[in-house]
Amino acid sequence: MTAVAGDGARPAPEAAPVTRLGSGGPWEALYGYCRVVRAGQLAITAGCTSTVDGRVAHVGDAAAQTAQAIRIGLDALAEVGAEPADVVRTRMYVTDRMYADEVGRAHNAVFGAVRPVATMVVVAGLIDPEHLVEVELEAWLGDR
Repeated sequence: MTAVAGDGARPAPEAAPVTRLGSGGPWEALYGYCRVVRAGQLAITAGCTSTVDGRVAHVGDAAAQTAQAIRIGLDALAEVGAEPADVVRTRMYVTDRMYADEVGRAHNAVFGAVRPVATMVVVAGLIDPEHLVEVELEAWLGDR
């Protein structure tokens, strides 16, 4: 992960620092976002897909794409000090209702013991037509 410059605004002295890290993914610099932001005790990922080295991995396999996207999100959260047990919310965007069960089961394989709140939404499409799912993660780090 690499540090990403913000908009130049400085937090008030008593405010918690904000850390922004980019993964170097193909859309981050082009569209002006980063992979993960930590603001005080909260850490949030951008939408994560199964894009690896600029290419979609696991084409046609929604469960494997979900597992890959979650791994990418958890790796980003780890860069700012969060662990899987810290995840309190997930959002899953699927391109077809028929993927809901396999996406949900892949989510459960990682978060079944953690049980974050979760939302799954069917969307018209994602940035690459081979993406079947996109995942966002939010973690609460408490006093760390």
